[in-house]
Amino acid sequence: MGWIGWTALTLVLLGTIGFFAFQHALKNNAVAVLNGADKLLNGGDGAIRPVAAAQFGPDPAQKLEMFVPQGAQGNLPIVLFIHGGGWANGDPHDYRFIARTLCAQGYAVVLAGYRLYPKARFPAMLEDGAGALRWVHDNAAKQGGDPARIVLMGHSAGAYNVAMITLDPQWLKRVGLDDRAIRGTVALAGPFDFLPFDTDATINSFGQALDPALTQPITFVRADAPPMLLVTGNVDTRVKPRNSKALAQRMTEAGVPNTPVLLEGVTHEGIIMQFAKPFSRDTRALDAVLPFLAKVTALQSSPPSSVAVKAAAR
Repeated sequence: MGWIGWTALTLVLLGTIGFFAFQHALKNNAVAVLNGADKLLNGGDGAIRPVAAAQFGPDPAQKLEMFVPQGAQGNLPIVLFIHGGGWANGDPHDYRFIARTLCAQGYAVVLAGYRLYPKARFPAMLEDGAGALRWVHDNAAKQGGDPARIVLMGHSAGAYNVAMITLDPQWLKRVGLDDRAIRGTVALAGPFDFLPFDTDATINSFGQALDPALTQPITFVRADAPPMLLVTGNVDTRVKPRNSKALAQRMTEAGVPNTPVLLEGVTHEGIIMQFAKPFSRDTRALDAVLPFLAKVTALQSSPPSSVAVKAAAR
């Protein structure tokens, strides 16, 4: 075999190895791959500036990162994002694409982690979410954020976490906060009404609860809760859309105007992928989230009352 033949064979082998390496990475940490693609397509992290990397508790998982737009001046409204992963997986560092997307819209973004199974079970994820919020409330002003305009946001298990922290006031009270610490909550593809526990994720993280009903966001619906935006895909088979529909119905029954956003043809993973390039070409999730964020973080004397948000699926 000549030099050209060996070169061609080497390129084929390298390409094959690269393909399988990519497939392995995608299977084992799809979010990290998604984040890497978004960073590459954005030309790096030059548009965002990290202003804090902190621990809000002694466990290594109790960590957060805060970002602001490059060149930002003044105190910006803050989105505190909590990741998914079945309460057993995930790292906030892999969700920097959320910071790239929302900082570009004028928000400071905090990416927070929490203790995971098997090291922790319910209610550790809620204690940690409240602990992260306490850190943001106490420290954000020094980093360019406005602690009077904080919105919680989460996907999947993270959406559960932020919904529970929003609806059940005990978690904020435990860290010395109340509803005024939250302007609103964005819950993407979240489990809100998932009894009985019939999956490994729910059995592992909630199966030991003495009263399972007290693990469910739908149990704690109250008319005076901060406003919530519920976004889900109609072909989500992992966390079925009935979760958002049931929570919205309960909120309506309690006198809270609320409408879930149902995105046609969007899967469980697809909804979070829309916040990263190249998948952000489908703007439907962001089209639902941005008006809500603008409304609840508008400068005013007090947090807004619960509002209804409706977006047409395209």
